[in-house]
Formats: sequence, structure tokens, C-alpha cells
Amino acid sequence: MNTVVAEPDRKTVDSRLVLGIVAIGVLLSSLDLFIVNVALPEIAADFSGSNISGLSWVLNAYAIVFAALLVPAGRLGDRGGNRTTFLVGLGLFILGSALCAVAWNTGALVGFRVVQAIGGAMLTPASLGLVLAATPPERRAMAVRLWVAFGGLGAALGPVLGGLLVEIDWRWVFLVNVPIGLAALVVGWRLLPNPAGDGGALPDGFGALMLVASVAALILALVKGEDWGWGSAGVIGGLVAAFVFGLAFVLSSRRHHSPVVDPALLRLPNFALMVGNSMLFNIAFAGMLLSVVLWAQNVWGWSALQTGLAIAPGPLVVPIVAVLAGKVIAKLGAGPVILLGGVLFAAGILWWTVSVTLTPNFAGGLLGGMLLTGLGVGLTLPTSFATGTAGLPPQRFATGSAVLSMARQLGLAIGVAILVAVLGTPAGPVATLEAFQRGWYVIAGAAVAAGIVGLAARLPRPTA
Repeated sequence: MNTVVAEPDRKTVDSRLVLGIVAIGVLLSSLDLFIVNVALPEIAADFSGSNISGLSWVLNAYAIVFAALLVPAGRLGDRGGNRTTFLVGLGLFILGSALCAVAWNTGALVGFRVVQAIGGAMLTPASLGLVLAATPPERRAMAVRLWVAFGGLGAALGPVLGGLLVEIDWRWVFLVNVPIGLAALVVGWRLLPNPAGDGGALPDGFGALMLVASVAALILALVKGEDWGWGSAGVIGGLVAAFVFGLAFVLSSRRHHSPVVDPALLRLPNFALMVGNSMLFNIAFAGMLLSVVLWAQNVWGWSALQTGLAIAPGPLVVPIVAVLAGKVIAKLGAGPVILLGGVLFAAGILWWTVSVTLTPNFAGGLLGGMLLTGLGVGLTLPTSFATGTAGLPPQRFATGSAVLSMARQLGLAIGVAILVAVLGTPAGPVATLEAFQRGWYVIAGAAVAAGIVGLAARLPRPTA
């Protein structure tokens, strides 16, 4: 039996201050999902004897641990208090970043990335739980849109900042997190509100273990599919293990008196729809981002910094659209806005199928698609999260947001796997262009599918 927790007294809480503090942590953890990619060649050169296969775990370890621990960490925050969970998570993330900056070999770097990922998984759902608890119901949709915009901005600006920092030294990719994170930690310790957790029974330990194992096995199979082979024993075994562990998690959740994810969450208005929308749209988002990086660097021969700067116009549009979308939602409703975002995103991808050629051309080729995809992200991701969290009870703010975040991470992993599989290994420039065009059609289809799922959403008018 869950204890209903009263909402905090917001007369003494500035929700804008809370959003500003936690947004720093969200931005840093999201940034680190993508910023490290551009540093791998420099890391390989510094660690003599390292190979790309081994260094890939610098990326994979973070993605796997981060995705697998999101929901258990969210449940921990709801039970024990989101302020403590956020601050501990941010502290671990800072510690992991500092250790990564002084890593002496690949094994140490991978281990320290796991510390980073644990911290990121703790602070992400707790941060949104704090924002929701500190914000009046009638303003929560806008707060969530801004929270998501910061995460999306970090994800897409990773290549830009990574390219700049690598010019100094690859260790700055990690070291830059330390002073920024410490400032947020000190301010957060002094000023963040402390809404009480539900204080109920300990959540289902077996169910939590099964969920972590299922998500970890699925992400592992997806990210290593290209390296190991999609028909290999490792990939097939990972997919089977993910299914078996997932089934065990579902059965345990239905029977336990304190499940990690209460099945009632999936019956809340729009929640299950937004889980599906989040996964589908992030399949498209991951495919878009990776395809641009691969095309610009491998086909056009651009540097990491040039590629990052070319990507930047899209992410810069996202926060502006996220703020302005509230007026559009008030007129059209959440569902139509999510559909519009998916269609605009798909239009940006299809723009590339007709405008991008083998000759480098930013203004007439990439730019139009980047701006349209930025509009699509700004309309879809923030609106989807705001709609999915609108019906959450206060004692499940962090768990609900963690489920949505986990769907997002799964979508990112699936999107990368699908794009890599569609591209294959084309022989020659013309075949490469055709392969990317096929990939862009698939990405556009995923974005439209996400919009159609989101169209079913019905967001009630908020009440004080």
C-alpha cells in the first residue's frame, strides 16, 4: 500500500531556481552520452596498444549502465527523497568525471565511466521529480518542456563541445564537468527543496534486478550487433536473456506488494502512449544524429569540430520552440503538436534525401534539414514528456519520469543499431549516397510513426 505524500509548500520554493540547478546536472549527464565519441581517436593515440573494439566500451559501458539503472534509481528517489538522490547522483557523476580525466589506460577509463553512469542514472529522474514537486500543477507542462530541452540540447551539442575540447586535450572532455558540477552541487545542497519520499516498504529487489538485467542485455545486444554479427550467439543470447529477464520482471511486479514500477502507472492517462512515442521518436533522433556525423566526417571529410558546428543550428532551435510550444498546445492540444513535430522532423530528414550530394554543401544541403529536425525535436520531445508526466501522482514523479527516460535510451540504442544495419558496407561513393538515402527514409518513417502514436494523447487542462 503506497503512502500518499502531500505536495510541498511552494510558497517557499522558487521553481525556476530548482529548474536552473537540476538542469545543469541533466545537461552534463546528457552531454556525456555523446561528447566522448569525438575524443576516441585521441584516446587511442594516447593509450598505446588500445584498439577501437576495446575503446568502444568507453561509450557502451556508460549507455548500458545508465539505461539499466534509470528506473530503480527513480524508485529510490521516490521512496527516500529526490533531493538526496539527486545530490548523491551528481556527486558520483562529478567523481567519475574527475577519475576519467586522470585514467591511465582503457580499463580504468571504462570503469570510471561506469561511476559516471551510475551518477547520471540517479540524478536524471530525481531532477525531474524535484522540478515537478516544486512547480504548481498549472505550470508543470512548461517546466517539463524546459527540462527536456536541456537534455536534448546536451545530446545534440555534444559533438560541438567535444570537438572544441579535444583541440586542447581529450581529458578536458571529462574535466570540464568537474567545476560546473561542483558549483551545482554546492548551490543545490543549500537551496534545493526536500520533498519527503513516500517512505513505504522497500521496493521489489528481485524485480529491480530483473529489470536491470533485461535492459542491460538488450542494450548490449543492440550496441554490439554490428561488431559481433546480428546472427551471432552473443547477440541472439542477449536478446533472449532480455526477454527472459523482462518476463521475470513483469511477473514479479504483478505479485509484489511494492513493485519497482507499479503496473497502475501504465494505466494513467497518456503514460503508455508517451512511452511508445518516446521510444519511436528517439529511434529517429539517434539515427538522424549518427547519420549526419558519419556523412559529414566519412564522406565529406569534415573534422569533428566542423561537423559539430554544422549540427549546432538544429539544437539551438530546440529551447526556443520548447518555450513557444505552450501556446500552440493550448490551441491545438498535445496530440496534434506531437504529430506536427514528427512530421516536421521527417520533412527535415527527407530534405537531405533530395539536397545532400557527394559534394560538400552546408547551406544548400544540411542546413535546411537541421533546422526542420530542430523544430520537430522542440515540438515533440518536451510535449511528450510533459504529457506523459501530467497524470503522475507526487509519490511517483521520479519513477514515472525514469520509465520515460528509459524508453528514450532504448530508442537511442535501437536507432543506432537500425541505421548501422541499413547502411551496411557500401562500395563506392554512389552506393554510399544510396545507402544513406535508404537510412534517411527509415528514420523519417520512425518519426512519422512516433507522431501518429502521439496524436492519440489527450492532455486535460491543468488545475491549481
